[in-house]
Amino acid sequence: MKGQDRLDQIMDFLKSHNLVTVEQLVNALNASPATIRRDLIKLDEQGVINRSHGGVALNRFIPVQPTTNEKQHRNLQEKREIARCAVSLIKPGDAVVLDAGTTMLEVARQLTHLPLRVITVDLHIALFLSEFKQIEVTIIGGRIDESSQSCIGDHGRRLLRAIYPDIAFVSCNSWSMEKGITTPTEEKAALKQDLLANAKRRVLLADSSKYGPWSLFCVDALSTLTDIITDQAIPRDVPPQLRTLPLQLHLV
Repeated sequence: MKGQDRLDQIMDFLKSHNLVTVEQLVNALNASPATIRRDLIKLDEQGVINRSHGGVALNRFIPVQPTTNEKQHRNLQEKREIARCAVSLIKPGDAVVLDAGTTMLEVARQLTHLPLRVITVDLHIALFLSEFKQIEVTIIGGRIDESSQSCIGDHGRRLLRAIYPDIAFVSCNSWSMEKGITTPTEEKAALKQDLLANAKRRVLLADSSKYGPWSLFCVDALSTLTDIITDQAIPRDVPPQLRTLPLQLHLV
């Protein structure tokens, strides 16, 4: 097989797998380990793959944030299980901060039996929870982000910096051991930093499909969190790495 044809086949294989090993590529392409390693070095130099101790994955840079409508039907069962685990961490009477997003909306749907104070950046969550008398709802205010239908800007950031919640749940489009939590815009990164800053418990909710890709702006390293909740479809080498951090990992 010609070198470029083999590189194309490696790329096709990576597109259909989240993380692969050299051994898997050897078997899939019927090539020697030395040949595969040389090809991976070429692809790494071109910047199209990411090599780690666990294997090889495509570099998946996310330049813009998907809209709420685009995300609402993705990985729905995983989001519901993540939300169920998240709600189990909440105690009656807690002050809870909810980030924007479809997973957070699932959390909101499952906590309505609790008396709580909820502070949120998400318009959908605020409107939904306002129907429940035992829940005091505060929306942070500010300019509305069209893609997520949530509040952004300095007005909301000032409110978040002035509160000390029991627990804050943050969402993301991308996360990894190497790059932490990332987001496509500087404004969103700053808001998420303030959302987490003063919380007693800081919890990332992210399904496994978001692991590995990254965006331009870093919110924070994973080591600053107290908890991560994700699903069991995450690559097998990742949980042992996450368990080296000073946090609780919840696999649902």
